[in-house]
Amino acid sequence: MTDNSATAAPSGTELPADRLRWRCDPGTFDFVTSADLADPGEPIGQPRAIEAIGFAIDMDRPNYNLFVHGPEGFGKHGIVTAMLERHAAGRPVPPDLCYINNFDDERAPIAVQLTAGHGRRLKTDVDAFVRDLGNVLRSAFEGEQYRNRRQTVEDELKERQEQVLKALDRDARAAGLALMHTPMGFVFAPMRNGEVIKPEVFERLTEEEKERVQDAIRQFQERLQRDLRQVPVWMKETQERLRELNRETAGFAVAPMIGELRAAYGDVEEVSSFLDAVERDIALNVEAILQQPQGGGEAMLPAGQDGHPVTRRYRVNLLVDNGDCAAPPVLFEDSPGFDQLLGRIEHQARFGTLHTDFLLVRPGALHRANGGYLILDVRQVLTRPMAWDGLKRALTARQLRIRPLADELGMLATSSLEPEPVPLDVKVVLIGDPRLYAMLSALDPEFPRLFKVAAEFDDRIERNEDALASYVRMLAAIARREGLKPLDRGGMALVLEEAVRHAGDSERLTLHHEALADLLREADYWAGRRKDEAVTADAVTRALDARRRRGERIRERMLEQIERGTIRIETEGAATGAINGLAVYQMGEFFFGKPSRITARVRLGRGDVVDIEREVKLGGPTHSKGVLILTGFLSGRFGGRQPLSLNASLVFEQSYGGVDGDSASSTELYALLSAISGIPIRQSWAVTGSVDQYGNVQAIGGVNEKVEGFFDVCNARGLTGDQGVLIPASNVKHLMLHPRVVDAVREGRFHIHAVEHVDQGIELLTGTAAGQADDKGVYPEGTVNRAVQDRLKEFNDIRKALARSAEEAEGERDGE
Repeated sequence: MTDNSATAAPSGTELPADRLRWRCDPGTFDFVTSADLADPGEPIGQPRAIEAIGFAIDMDRPNYNLFVHGPEGFGKHGIVTAMLERHAAGRPVPPDLCYINNFDDERAPIAVQLTAGHGRRLKTDVDAFVRDLGNVLRSAFEGEQYRNRRQTVEDELKERQEQVLKALDRDARAAGLALMHTPMGFVFAPMRNGEVIKPEVFERLTEEEKERVQDAIRQFQERLQRDLRQVPVWMKETQERLRELNRETAGFAVAPMIGELRAAYGDVEEVSSFLDAVERDIALNVEAILQQPQGGGEAMLPAGQDGHPVTRRYRVNLLVDNGDCAAPPVLFEDSPGFDQLLGRIEHQARFGTLHTDFLLVRPGALHRANGGYLILDVRQVLTRPMAWDGLKRALTARQLRIRPLADELGMLATSSLEPEPVPLDVKVVLIGDPRLYAMLSALDPEFPRLFKVAAEFDDRIERNEDALASYVRMLAAIARREGLKPLDRGGMALVLEEAVRHAGDSERLTLHHEALADLLREADYWAGRRKDEAVTADAVTRALDARRRRGERIRERMLEQIERGTIRIETEGAATGAINGLAVYQMGEFFFGKPSRITARVRLGRGDVVDIEREVKLGGPTHSKGVLILTGFLSGRFGGRQPLSLNASLVFEQSYGGVDGDSASSTELYALLSAISGIPIRQSWAVTGSVDQYGNVQAIGGVNEKVEGFFDVCNARGLTGDQGVLIPASNVKHLMLHPRVVDAVREGRFHIHAVEHVDQGIELLTGTAAGQADDKGVYPEGTVNRAVQDRLKEFNDIRKALARSAEEAEGERDGE
């Protein structure tokens, strides 16, 4: 059987210096500084996302809310906000929202929507009405007309009382009795000759006369009691007449002010009904209003309360004031908790207890954005208790109902208000990352129904002439927006090169706005230190070097341990079954590469390749998959005519943390081939790249950091001209190496080879031809593959011999 994977593999290609980094020629720019450039008309590199956002904004149907997702720092928020503001410009401003007291059920305040700006006017006018109410009523009740009418009513009561007493006194005198008013009340006493007789005189009367006098006193006393029982009735009638007088007087007093409010707001049904109720309530509570201190009584109330308990009910709670808006609101809520989104009902401490009313209803972001657009960070919403459920409920019902969070959580809540729900017409934009979008789509059945449009931001764009022209204008716009110095041609060229490096692809440009803005800010700082008028290439270089230095402490410690021999990395000589692999480490935003020594050992066995990292649970699933692929490669290439009779072990030496990823699978395969064949590998080389079961070398990530990591080790020990790195040919387009590496390659002190197949790599690493199998599957003498084939045959022969010996020994035991 022949191995098709080993046919005619081309030799590896050494890369010249000009293929290791894209260079931007400052001479191609037609500007002196970026101050000469206009802003780009549209966000660059996001046509798909812009189209989706525009569709969602224009779609005037329910539930076409928008989810914008993409990597962090790519300007999603700014782009979305700008598009929403452009779309909102010229559209009708949504109404103001007020809550007023419900005099029929004060637990259910009434919602009132007014034309933008009228809510503020209504509140101002009603506040002035309440402020002047006490003085107007006092003026009316202190006037001569009211006092005269009140005096008349009171005099009538007094006159009736006096008439009853006069008649009783007249009749008593006729019967020889006197009506006397004492501290103990009214009493009757006998008279003679117009004078009250003394007790001793009364005692000298005959018994008949005494009995007659006492009988007369008893009769008149009963008559007095009957007459006095009428007095409370007369007083009640009088009080009702006084109250009616007060109501009439109050009505006349406030009628002009109420009339002005009706004239201004009577076309709003809720306000008209509210003013009618206020007028009736004033008449019913005029005495309480008059009793409050001069100036409204605020000075007598606990801190934080607004107005007298009676007149508070006449005020207007302005929740949303759109009077200063020229277009529908575009609002971003940075703390989207349940109350912050849906509104809340506050309470005030009053004499040791908590109280609330309609004036303590507070709006949420959905109230303020109603009629416009609300932007939310979906992660912040999901991490706030009940905020996500509350948002979904409001969007589903298309109305805003303010409820305490305790009700949502099923907790025992104090008695509270139930404000009238408000119709909801808002476009909600959620901003998050793709993982959250995928999670919500999979786990929340309501999510796809409420957020029907997704806009996905790209992280990079193709580097071509049109893109570069737009890109430099974008950089100029960032510098202007941040108030930074303009970039000259050299500075712009270097920023573009860093944008390519950040994209991880020499044919692409990053769209990470925040990273670009950070670089411009830091370069502006260094330009300011030098008193430059513009940001030069030197300022950009200083910014990049300073950033690298701030984050490379761990990298320097690792390099120091390698230089001192604590971590063993060979950069000279040759060794069998040992090779330098490459890995990428991350510390915050700083990435760096570091070489690792990978070794392989082989022995007689049953064809297993043991991943020591996996056995001790330090290897991740992707790394373990890569090791299993090696077994597939060996079986496919060398196991067609004979079983694999070996066991092999692979390990990352001095690795004390987790290992994952398959980027070292080709490296491990080289070590394994060396261990089996006995042909040593040049230790001056490091390797990266994954491999498939046919031996094809595949692309990996972090190629720039990996190459630079091994270069730094070699450079620290001294470049010999024999050192270098093998990378996958499919990674060449990703190279944006640091100039120090490029310069060393140009000078022939360091080498980078691109390989497509492991046969190319093993030839470069061992200096021995890989070999191509003939029609019978036999490799030529003196090749790596033949050495592997012979060693495997040797293992197989030994295994067969051991098997025969075991059978013979078993037969001898059976014969005995």
